[in-house]
Amino acid sequence: MTAAPHDRRMLEALICPVSHTRLSYDAETQELVSKAAGLAFPIRNGIPVMLRDEARVLDDD
Repeated sequence: MTAAPHDRRMLEALICPVSHTRLSYDAETQELVSKAAGLAFPIRNGIPVMLRDEARVLDDD
């Protein structure tokens, strides 16, 4: 499921629950990325899962 342009703006308006910074939307992986926290939060069935335990730790690359 791909986010429509208005959905993308809404997703990018969300704040990271860990670092309290803005998230960026990665359409390829369907994740909301917090570079400050080093985490990527999944989007499942169009719903952002904003739980730290569900987030993927970003690689250091």
